[in-house]
Amino acid sequence: MMATTAMQLAIDAFGPIADNAGGIAEMSELPKDVREKTDVLDAVGNTTAATGKGFAIASAALTALALFAAFVGVAGIDGIDIYKANVLACLFVGAMIPFLFSALAIRAVGEAAMAMVEEVRRQFRTIPGIMEGTGKPEYDKCVEISTEASIKKMIVPGTIAIISPLVIGFLPGLGAEALGGFLAGATVSGVLLGMFQNNAGGAWDNAKKSFEKGVEINGVMYYKNSEPYKASVTGDTVGDPLKDTSGPSMNILIKLMSIVSLVIAPTLAQLAAPEASEVTVGPKPVVKNVVQTTGDDQKAYYLKQ
Repeated sequence: MMATTAMQLAIDAFGPIADNAGGIAEMSELPKDVREKTDVLDAVGNTTAATGKGFAIASAALTALALFAAFVGVAGIDGIDIYKANVLACLFVGAMIPFLFSALAIRAVGEAAMAMVEEVRRQFRTIPGIMEGTGKPEYDKCVEISTEASIKKMIVPGTIAIISPLVIGFLPGLGAEALGGFLAGATVSGVLLGMFQNNAGGAWDNAKKSFEKGVEINGVMYYKNSEPYKASVTGDTVGDPLKDTSGPSMNILIKLMSIVSLVIAPTLAQLAAPEASEVTVGPKPVVKNVVQTTGDDQKAYYLKQ
C-alpha cells in the first residue's frame, strides 16, 4: 500500500482541482466551451475521487483490524463467542452505529444547506442590485453558516462514536467480549457502507453532469433543464453528502471507536479478573512424635519441622 501513496495523492487531488476549475470558469463568465471541458474533467474527477476514497476506506479497515487485535490482547479475552446472547446483541448494535452516524451527518448537511438558502434569499430581498452586479453580497454570512454547522451539528455524531464503546464496555452484563462483538459489527458495516456511499455519491453527481451533453432515454434525447435533469439534480442533492460527508467519515468512525476501546481495554481486563484467593506462604509445620529410649527411662520429644 505504501508503494501506491504517490498515485493516491494525485488521484485525490485531481477531483477538487477539476471541480474548482469549473466553478472559476462559470463565475468569471468564460466562454461556454470552457465550461463544457471543465465538466468533462469534473466527471472524471468524481470517478478518481471515488477510487481514492476506496483506498482510504480499505486502509481504515486494516487499521481497525490491527487495533481490534490489540484490543483483544490487552483486554485479556481468548475469543468472541457469538453464541452468547450479550455478544450477539452487541454485534447487531455495532452494525447499526454506522447507519445512525451516517443519518445524522446527512441531516446536518441538509439543515446547513437550508440555512444557507434562507440567508441567500434574505440578501436578495434586503440588498438591492445583487443580480445586476451593482450590489455586494455578504459572503461572510454564508461562510459563517457552513463553518458553524460543521462544528455544532457534528457534536451528536461525534459523541455517539466516543460514548458507545464506553457504554458497551462498562455496562453490567456486557464487558470486554461484548465490546469486541460491537467493534466487529461496526467495522464490517462501516467499511461496506463507506464504499457504497462513496461510489453512489459519485455516480449521482456524474448522472447530473451527463445531461450537459445530452442523455438518451427510450430513444429521446434529454438535456439540461429537462424533467429527467431535474430528477438527477434531486439525486445529486443526496449524492453530495454521501460522497463528501458521510462516506469519508466512516473511516474516522471505525478507527475512533477502535481507539477508544483500546484505551479502556486495561480497565476492562482488571474489572473482569477474578479476585485473588488468599495464598499461605510456606508449608504448614509438621509435628512428629519421636520416642528416644535411654536405658529404662523413656522420654518423649516433640520436634517441629
